[in-house]
Amino acid sequence: MTLPSPALGQQERFAEWDREHGPAVRGYLLAMTRRPDVADDLAQDVFCRAWEARERYREQGSFRAYLLRIADRLLVDRSRRARREVTLDPEDWQYVEPASGARGPARAAAHGEQVRRLNDALQALSPVQQRVLLLRYYGQLRFAEIAEAIGCPLGTVLSHCHRGLGALRARLVEDAG
Repeated sequence: MTLPSPALGQQERFAEWDREHGPAVRGYLLAMTRRPDVADDLAQDVFCRAWEARERYREQGSFRAYLLRIADRLLVDRSRRARREVTLDPEDWQYVEPASGARGPARAAAHGEQVRRLNDALQALSPVQQRVLLLRYYGQLRFAEIAEAIGCPLGTVLSHCHRGLGALRARLVEDAG
């Protein structure tokens, strides 16, 4: 099968792709992920990527195979990035779900105090140490990515992280004592 005729309108062309190949793509993704929500999201990404590359597509087999190749690559990328997920059935969920979403007053106050202490300790760091630590732990960037983002050598980033963590520990221990 070749791409739908260029004479078709853009929406009709996309609808034709979805009608002819959507069930196969979604079925493959559902079989691989076993999660309808994830399969739907990935199927949408497959068609978006195919649409974005429609001008560069050259017939080298079936169009469905092309879409499934995109789907497979997205699955591989997702598995590399994904953290381990645990799926719980309703009975197991009862054991791990908190009885109430609301915190008790003592627990909320203790949490608020911990957040305040951490924020105060972060404010005591140099601006570059703050950036490095926040990019590392909240942004979940690798050190090389941080070095590129802030424009300094990798060794300097590592040094800022090491010194920043040491200063945070010292400050938090000091405040606790």
